[in-house]
Amino acid sequence: MSRLQTPIRRNDNVMVVAGRDRGKSGRVLRIIPDSNRLVVEGVNFVKRHTKPNPGKNIKGGIVEREASLHVSNVQLICPECGAATRIGRLLSEGRKVRVCRKCEGVVDK
Repeated sequence: MSRLQTPIRRNDNVMVVAGRDRGKSGRVLRIIPDSNRLVVEGVNFVKRHTKPNPGKNIKGGIVEREASLHVSNVQLICPECGAATRIGRLLSEGRKVRVCRKCEGVVDK
């Protein structure tokens, strides 16, 4: 299986551009590079039936939690212009940085 080099990283703010939760935005909690998926905070909730496990102090029942989304269904929100945008790469001061395609602002800190 091939891994996709995605320009989206953990703790980035992203907006969902396709699917049931289109228009919602949130922070990236986890990236799963093997399947090109990521988990976004507050987006794509699913109901999960969980067995009780007293050893790990888990109560049983129906639990709602975030499921993963495919990377192609989200776009990064530029911290400078605030728009959902595609990401470019630029060589700046000897290192590659991520750049907003709309305002040409640097996304990396």
